[in-house]
Parts: sequence; C-alpha cells; structure tokens
Amino acid sequence: MNRPRQFDLIAFDWDGTLFDSTAIIARCIQQAVVDVGGQKPADEAAAYVIGMALLPALAKAAPDVPPEKYPALSERYRHHYLARQNEISLFHGVLPMLHALKNRHHWLAVATGKSRRGLDEALRLSGLRALFDDSRTADETAGKPNPRMLHELMRQYGAAPERTLMIGDTTHDLQMARNAGCASVGVSYGAHAPQTFAALGPRFIAHSVADLHAWLDEHA
Repeated sequence: MNRPRQFDLIAFDWDGTLFDSTAIIARCIQQAVVDVGGQKPADEAAAYVIGMALLPALAKAAPDVPPEKYPALSERYRHHYLARQNEISLFHGVLPMLHALKNRHHWLAVATGKSRRGLDEALRLSGLRALFDDSRTADETAGKPNPRMLHELMRQYGAAPERTLMIGDTTHDLQMARNAGCASVGVSYGAHAPQTFAALGPRFIAHSVADLHAWLDEHA
C-alpha cells in the first residue's frame, strides 16, 4: 500500500464543508428561536454557531431564551431541519475528491457537531458511508473546539498529530485542529468568513471544492 506523502488521516467537517447546508441550518436556527418566543438571530449570528454541538449552539444564537426552554428550542430546530434536509446536497466536486483520496489510501473521517443520529441519517441519505473509515460526533465525544473528536480518531488509527489534517469551514474546526496539534485547511464557502481563519494558522484556505481538491492532490 502506498502511503500518503504528508497526511495519513484526513478528517472533514460535514455541514458547510462537504454539504451545502449552511443557509438552511441558519434559517432553521432562526425559525426555532422565534418558535419559542426569542428574538430572531441575525443571519451572521445564526451562521456563526454552525459546527458547535446543538445545545451550546442554540444557546449562543439565542441569549434571550431561558435555559428551561432549551429542550423545546432543540425540538423546534430538529423539526425545521428534518422538514428541509432533502433540500441539502453535496457541494459540486466533493464525490470525486473523496474517491481520489480513498484511492491514495488516506484514512478518511468525519468530525462534526451533528449528533450521531443526525450524521448516520446524513450518511445514509447521501450514500457516502462506504467512503469514510470512521466518524465522531459532538454528542458522543465533545463539541468543537474541544479536541476529543480528533484525539479519538488519531488513537483509533495510530495517526500522529503531525500526520493528521482537519478540514472545515469554521473557526471552531480550525481551533479544534490547533488544540489537537493537527494541521488544518479552511474552506471559505461555508459558515464563517475566511478572514477570521488566519489567526488559527491553516495550511491553506480553499475557495471552492475544486481549489481544495487541487491542494490535496499536491500537498496531502
């Protein structure tokens, strides 16, 4: 088996990195907050929390909603998301990129703020389960930027931090990589503005999936 030139393990965020879901998730957060009597979060505030574990994300997006309403807030978010999940699709170019990485014998993983139930459903609907060797979710480990997801994945595959790459669209992803001692790549087409990435030291900022694919071909 040919080994990768630089990274053995490549972990991807899900929403906003592989799937074009940022706008829909932000709208679902806004609708859920309004449903429980909170003030509708601004678009930027709703997008900022994408990638975090669900309850901390909703609490940050809706600071005026009291904690006793968090269960209802979570339920309303899930209601709106499930009603619209069939509108979500892979970014163009993701499938050939993943196949190319798999053919080069990288271990591929997902590290996401989604729940295990949510990720399993997304993997089933997308037909991508066979392309990933493993995955970790916020509810079974810890929410980003806590590095536990990456620590568990690295331990599972015996991958050293310097040979592990995290790819994501938010500062939460890049901070998690830094906390785990891993390299990172940011993508500018998701939830967070790319000018916020520089302080976290990503190796590269990709402005499209094609851009990301090309960088991985050359440097991964």
